[in-house]
Amino acid sequence: MRRVILGLFCALLFAGPVAAVLPEEQLADPALEARARVISQELRCVVCQNQSIDDSDAPLAADLRAIVRERLSAGDTNEEVMAYIVARYGNFVLLKPPLDLQTILLWSAPLLVLIPGGLGLALYLRRRSRAGAADPTPLSAEERRALAAILKTGDAP
Repeated sequence: MRRVILGLFCALLFAGPVAAVLPEEQLADPALEARARVISQELRCVVCQNQSIDDSDAPLAADLRAIVRERLSAGDTNEEVMAYIVARYGNFVLLKPPLDLQTILLWSAPLLVLIPGGLGLALYLRRRSRAGAADPTPLSAEERRALAAILKTGDAP
């Protein structure tokens, strides 16, 4: 019984992206449809943001898929279709935006976070090791007598 439930769960888990492109959206020409799918996998759904328009079932993703198919049917090359979409929506619509002046902050953000974080961690560990390596102050004569009394009797004064 567990295997059946697990199998159904896995089937439902992977069924979502498969149903994103509806049959009525697909082009009759298999070569054009294959090109449309390749382009759709490189474009970001601006609603979902972490899915391609090929995987998304959002209405805006369906509109973008329709635009891609219209442009391909009109005779545009893959590059012309991508340029058309980018001209309308900007580089944000690309799942892999190019490295240019506008996206340099996006590409350098991980370094801008990791470098100060690494420096902060190094300083913290250095201070911690210095504090632990410092010699403790020696016990006074009164403290030594109290310690000896505790060790002898086992009771604190």
